[in-house]
Amino acid sequence: MGDLIHTLPALTDLACRFPDLRVDWLAEEAFTDIPRLHPAVAQVLPIAWRRWRKQLWSPSVWRQMRACYQQLNATPYDLVLDAQGLLKSALAARLVRRTPLGGYAADSIREPLASRFYHKTYHVSRTLSAITRNRLLLGQAFGYQPDLAHIRFGIQPGARPAWLHAERYAVLLTATSRAEKEWPEAHWLRLGAALHAQGVAVVWPWGNAVEQARALRLADGLPGSQAAPKLRLAEAAGLLGHACAVVGVDTGLTHLANALDVPLVALYTDTDPALTGVVPSARAMNLGGVGQCPDVEAVLAALARCQAGVAA
Repeated sequence: MGDLIHTLPALTDLACRFPDLRVDWLAEEAFTDIPRLHPAVAQVLPIAWRRWRKQLWSPSVWRQMRACYQQLNATPYDLVLDAQGLLKSALAARLVRRTPLGGYAADSIREPLASRFYHKTYHVSRTLSAITRNRLLLGQAFGYQPDLAHIRFGIQPGARPAWLHAERYAVLLTATSRAEKEWPEAHWLRLGAALHAQGVAVVWPWGNAVEQARALRLADGLPGSQAAPKLRLAEAAGLLGHACAVVGVDTGLTHLANALDVPLVALYTDTDPALTGVVPSARAMNLGGVGQCPDVEAVLAALARCQAGVAA
């Protein structure tokens, strides 16, 4: 999900310079709600490689793969651009026949073999953030220099959740892909209690059974807070986009909150925010880093600054 969100500002740049350009987006089926949030995307084409690879012997999977191939080739394109720069994304892009394929040069990506599948390659430093890399990639491919001093994701959150009755609420994103990137549950409860004392309701989202168990446990530990229901990504965007505060670990929904421009503190304990952090602004901050664990007081102070940035 993070890769898709990191591409949104590049798409905003492109749409500003070429408003009549048609853009279709190929995305893993679980994440198709993300590109649909951007008004410049005409069509989102789903691919289900994560699911297909587990059942490659199934005739129904082969029928779905054939249907995906046909859909990819139903529209004539001038260019296919692989913004992810992985072998799997390059192979997926090559499914579009009779169309030039562009992507990162071999020295610009984590999987250099992917560049062998491109007809045109572009050099972008790997030391830059993912968002900047994508903006420069599209700029080179379409012949313009993006204004890196300014950034706009270009998406809107959609409707406020009907099930949420609190006027002011904070979303606390506790779930991430690895245990090393988590923040201690005791810290989450102290943070939630401090927000509750400020008259802010606390919501705990989740995505799978393990995360749901944690959300329910935290909700039990903080009376007055609630575990969210199971949410689609579009519904999660509505929840995040109308929050008065979001605090999250290194996970896709934290980056989605950043794209929706809400007061946000992103917590890092095992990854480098200089490379994969949220875009800092008056209303968004990164805390922590590799081998670091921000304390609750630092998070509350940072969140107050981000909320003040919105008020200003």
